[in-house]
Amino acid sequence: MTLSRSIRRPAAIAGLAVATLALGACSKGERPRADLAAAQVSTIGVNSYLWRASLEAVSFAPLLQADSNGGVIVTDWYANPNNPGERVKMTVTILDRDLRADALRVAASRQVAQSGSWVDAPVQAATVQKLEDIILTKARELRRQAIAN
Repeated sequence: MTLSRSIRRPAAIAGLAVATLALGACSKGERPRADLAAAQVSTIGVNSYLWRASLEAVSFAPLLQADSNGGVIVTDWYANPNNPGERVKMTVTILDRDLRADALRVAASRQVAQSGSWVDAPVQAATVQKLEDIILTKARELRRQAIAN
């Protein structure tokens, strides 16, 4: 009786393996399609929607640094031609591969011209918040476009 049990168990395992392979062959070679619009799309080190949206949002200013693996975008000083006595510099940091509001951090510096030199001045919190909102809105729009295609 022990001999028959030891033969039945491997036979059952082999039968299960054959059945699994047979069912696998029924799939007709179709592979599941990847969701290209997933919240974690990243062929770079960070979420690609946030990255593209951030680059677009700060495109009015010259770039000093853009590191897609580290998720850091730093602009050079930008002076609006309508207000040449004031300039701003921005740093956008993408902290995660997920498309989430807390995966984005924006910092800004502002200087004003006084007596021929630039002096640091405060940046309104609403300004930074508005830039974050613009980036997040654009990132969501890019994701919706990817889903539609």
